[in-house]
Amino acid sequence: MTVAGVSHLTFARGEFQAQVPDWFPLDADFTVLGSGVAEVGFGLALLALPRKRRIVGLALAAFFVAIFPGNIAQYVEGTSAFGLDTDTKRLLRLFGQPVLIAAALWAGGLPERAER
Repeated sequence: MTVAGVSHLTFARGEFQAQVPDWFPLDADFTVLGSGVAEVGFGLALLALPRKRRIVGLALAAFFVAIFPGNIAQYVEGTSAFGLDTDTKRLLRLFGQPVLIAAALWAGGLPERAER
């Protein structure tokens, strides 16, 4: 997450701006910078706050749910970014979002795993 967040703030900023839907009410650059800061924060929180990992995992999963409409818009609007330059690639990308949500929950220790 931290690396993804840093990429929002630096070398991939333009690619992420292209993914912000035209209908989104905030400036694309502001949105990318804000989501980058959030991702850096989530990554650091997962590493630095092990006692809070459940809440951080839930918050990260909610973040992934919140940005999913942008992924849908990229498919519907046919926006090319990050090599997603065909409808098939953009459609397949949509199936990656539930994987990210599940990974965030898993990183948060959810569902609860039996202690050994």
